[in-house]
Amino acid sequence: MKDTFAPSVYMLASGRNGTLYTGVTSNLIHRVAQHRSDHFDGFSTRYGTKLLVWFEMHATMEHAIKREKRIKKWNRGWKLRLIEEGNPQWRDLATDLGFEAMR
Repeated sequence: MKDTFAPSVYMLASGRNGTLYTGVTSNLIHRVAQHRSDHFDGFSTRYGTKLLVWFEMHATMEHAIKREKRIKKWNRGWKLRLIEEGNPQWRDLATDLGFEAMR
């Protein structure tokens, strides 16, 4: 399992080409679990963004936050291209991080 206690930028989706959510965290597995359990009463809960379709680890939280802010300003096409480059099948990448084992 990859080190999940690292600054990360991530994108969740409601499904292939569905609604996207971009966020930043220092513990990716824990944050995905929070989104899936509707821990946050907000965007993720309202739009069902639960699939981890893209993430990127960073050396520092400062770098991760800067990257997240940049990505949030991107148009949808650029975000879709970023996801498709690394995850053309739109698989739930949380399983690669051992998410199922933590349930």
